Amino acid sequence: MREDPATPADLKPLRVGSLFSGYGGLDLAVEHVFHARTMWFSEISPVQRVFAHHWQDAPNLGDITAVDWSTVSPVDILCGGFPCQDVSTVGKMAGLAPGTRSGLWAHMAEAIDQLRPGFVVIENVRGLLSAPAVRSVPDPADATPPAATLGGDDHASPAAATLRDLEPGMWGVGDESGRPFRALGAVLGDLADLGYDAAWLGLPASSVGAPHPRFRVFILARAAAPDAAGVGFVSRRGKPRSGAGEAGNDRALPSGHRPRTERARYLESAYGRIGDAVVPGRAHLRAWGRYATAIARWEHVTGMTAPVPAIHRAGQGLRPSPGFVEWLMGLPPGWVTGPGIGLTANQQLTALGNGVLSLQAVAALTTLTRIFPVATESWRPLCGSGQKR
Repeated sequence: MREDPATPADLKPLRVGSLFSGYGGLDLAVEHVFHARTMWFSEISPVQRVFAHHWQDAPNLGDITAVDWSTVSPVDILCGGFPCQDVSTVGKMAGLAPGTRSGLWAHMAEAIDQLRPGFVVIENVRGLLSAPAVRSVPDPADATPPAATLGGDDHASPAAATLRDLEPGMWGVGDESGRPFRALGAVLGDLADLGYDAAWLGLPASSVGAPHPRFRVFILARAAAPDAAGVGFVSRRGKPRSGAGEAGNDRALPSGHRPRTERARYLESAYGRIGDAVVPGRAHLRAWGRYATAIARWEHVTGMTAPVPAIHRAGQGLRPSPGFVEWLMGLPPGWVTGPGIGLTANQQLTALGNGVLSLQAVAALTTLTRIFPVATESWRPLCGSGQKR
């Protein structure tokens, strides 16, 4: 007997794999926008306790550099914000280069290459637009005939790249072939090499009502074809791989027909309040002075009252309150600071400082999914197929 297309099996949420997971700020946004569920994550810093606390059924794969992707369960969406220290404008701007922490992007690209998710979501700092991407370049003495490189390993030699002046203009992404890519251009180029179409945008947290700028770049990529290997794609990162995962639903379904996870549900009402006119009352003016409007606006959007901004520590004077920073990031009280999680105050502040504001990511992904819809009649997504190359 043929199964009805509206059976509960069709309503299973899309599966998410999370890399460089942090406290899960990007995952909350992905679960909300795609009506998805995070199946596993990869994190090695102490903040992994936060993720494990809120996603108790999701195993931690650990160090991304040591993961054997052939053993990892397939996902429909792969998301992550690879380390930003080397592309951040407040760092050394070493760039997207081998041996740097930001160079861990190469391991995320390898995960994409092997898992072949239908969608990829990436988040990073403004410096992605201006930091260089230092790559290896072919050594003429070790040149290999093109025919012999097809299906082989990396086309580039391990020699360090010669860094030339980046093309001018903050928004350049490597349009001039005689100059090296900016970091964003390299990421977009890698996604194209892997068989993915991509769209990106940058926006500040203040665009969703937050009382701070925190500019972030968001990328949404979609598999250009359900079977990239079948159209002759050859990865410059290695030989095309083949394999099979568990069968799944491959029929396009609007994401609104899938159940939304409870932990991300608070974002729905918060997103609907963005842009509302807010006038601070006398109590806000007395308590917050010139910051009253910004504080009142964020309280309105999040539906959460601002906690005390600073705490006094013996011998240290006033220090930022982790609870206040948590509120600034639009997280529910105790998401990072809960006593059961076990992070010190310094670890909490570090985790919050490195995280992404979920509501900001929701706004970005909502815009980007208008370019790459989650479901269309003309494209049968790879989502749910579990196919590897």
